[in-house]
Amino acid sequence: MRRVRIAAETWPLAGRFAISRGSRTAADVVVVELAEGAAVGRGECMPYGRYGETVPGVVERIEALRGELERGLERADLQAALPAGAARNAVDCALWDLEAKRSGVPAWQRAGLAPLRAVTTAYTLGLDGVAAMAAAARAQAHRPLLKLKLAGPGDLERVRAVRENAPRSRLIVDANEAWTAALFAELSPRLRDLGVELIEQPLPAGADDALADIARPVPVCADESCHVAADLPLLVGKYDAVNIKLDKTGGLTEALRLTVDAAARGFAAMVGCMVATSLAMAPALLVAQEARWVDLDGPLLLARDREPGLTYRDSVVQPPPPALWG
Repeated sequence: MRRVRIAAETWPLAGRFAISRGSRTAADVVVVELAEGAAVGRGECMPYGRYGETVPGVVERIEALRGELERGLERADLQAALPAGAARNAVDCALWDLEAKRSGVPAWQRAGLAPLRAVTTAYTLGLDGVAAMAAAARAQAHRPLLKLKLAGPGDLERVRAVRENAPRSRLIVDANEAWTAALFAELSPRLRDLGVELIEQPLPAGADDALADIARPVPVCADESCHVAADLPLLVGKYDAVNIKLDKTGGLTEALRLTVDAAARGFAAMVGCMVATSLAMAPALLVAQEARWVDLDGPLLLARDREPGLTYRDSVVQPPPPALWG
């Protein structure tokens, strides 16, 4: 019988991290381990309150599936057994890892991909005052891609300060649903002039139809509005790109499907993450291989990471070692 372990863990952040919805000083994650003989597969998720998730709720949802997991539930059946979201992500990624460990065939090969290569990730500057974000940009000005968390009032000044203090960095911004349609129309041409190349989720997911009727001088990326491949038809004409996060898709299986379907519909791909450890980032690196923008900096925001973890050389992240995942 397969052995199942489910654990809640807390990982302190290197400092306070803020977005438009609030701030945090720790990453609360759930880890699933599935063992068959000497083979152990692991997956990690970060429950997100925006989607009605809590750590106890996610643990409870996975515990309810324990019997089926112990009896050998596989990925194909998991997609119907759990809905998209954090709980399914942890289990799905643990199953991918277990398959790789059992077979000796790495996950990228099982997914039909080319051997993994290193990718360059964005580094995120949390929401703060203009002076603080300017100082943060100055400290990270060596990084090729910076992602700025924004919130509405004062955003133009924030971006201008970052641009002045990191003149050679590419910039993307993320409003986390905090703007209005009027503010988007006002800010987007000015952000284009400051060299911003992507605006992520400017309007609330339930009020984003307005994007179809507003000029988009900077490409707009759906985050909260896009979870799974079935969401794509509703995004046509409103968005230019989609942010693929495994905690939204419910794991690597659906993330790979979303990647293919998004490309077929003409959407550019961004691969994103919650603030979590290298175990959560590792499977997303499979999706990141062909993404235009990669935002897998979660471990860089932690006070410490797992051992072994991913290797980051400044903003370049290497493929995961087998001892970590896959």
